[in-house]
Amino acid sequence: MNDRIIFHLAIPINDVAKAKIYYVDGLGCSVGRENDRAVIFQFYGHQVVAHMTKEPLTPQQGIYPRHFGLIFPEEKYWSELLARAKQKGLAFYQEPKLRFPNQLTEHKTFFLVDPFENLMEFKYYRHSEAIFAGREVVEIGDR
Repeated sequence: MNDRIIFHLAIPINDVAKAKIYYVDGLGCSVGRENDRAVIFQFYGHQVVAHMTKEPLTPQQGIYPRHFGLIFPEEKYWSELLARAKQKGLAFYQEPKLRFPNQLTEHKTFFLVDPFENLMEFKYYRHSEAIFAGREVVEIGDR
């Protein structure tokens, strides 16, 4: 084990095979352990565990309050995943856009929705200090 802290997230699914197609073929993740009830994905260095559920998986009424995703350190990585998502025909919940132009918090973003109604946001901030800093800016998300 390395000394880097790794983020862990559990998400609901209702089909392990379909989850593997989406996350491996679609997003480029690799598979860790798996069984008939769950599968672990290496999600760009982080652990996403997809657990089977019998609960109905229904679409959210918007991106808030629940979604997850990645912030890329370089714009080229954001652009590469965007191109891959389009090439693989992944479903966009929100098309790519530029948010808060000419502000400290300016960033490019797009949202995908997986086959289980999990929303994912992928971002690139023009000013990396805006990821956590910029406390004088009160905007977080959409109003």
